[in-house]
Amino acid sequence: SVFRLGNVVHAIEASKASIQLPDAVLCYCLTAANLNRLLYFTCDTVLWVRSVDLVSGINKEKWRHRASLCYFYSLLCQLARDLYELINCMEKEKTCRRKGANCENGLALNSSNTLLKSLENFFFILGLSLKNHPPLLLDTIKNVCDLISPLDHLGVYKTNPGFIGICGLVSSIVGIMTAANPQLKLKN
Repeated sequence: SVFRLGNVVHAIEASKASIQLPDAVLCYCLTAANLNRLLYFTCDTVLWVRSVDLVSGINKEKWRHRASLCYFYSLLCQLARDLYELINCMEKEKTCRRKGANCENGLALNSSNTLLKSLENFFFILGLSLKNHPPLLLDTIKNVCDLISPLDHLGVYKTNPGFIGICGLVSSIVGIMTAANPQLKLKN
């Protein structure tokens, strides 16, 4: 119960911090994600109160559904932030390649206008952007893995407990990595 209170306080403080961000997209995505996390922790607390029989008459399934929905929305907002960051990284990488500047990997973009070459350039820039920004890659992996459980519970994407467990394991490993090495944590 103390951890629940800590999570609620952290979500409130994170919301206060994110609403101050100068970048409007980051401000919206992170504030919405944090507020949905706050709602998720509120639903989780209601479920905990029911499970320890402090209050009866609480519809467990309804509150579990609400909790899953809030968690789902929080993850969508976090993934929107990851996508925004990725687009910015790709734009910088593309600009570097087009100007012929001294980029980390000296390869240039293919200048042909065919669809195949355009796709090749897109995936090249995507790969370089993720390679050069490990915190973004790890945050995206973690959020995608975390998304599987609420998708299953909400009935959007039904899967098996083994797959949910593997995704949870990957998410936990990424979380441990970012806790052990703060340089791998995506900054606001």
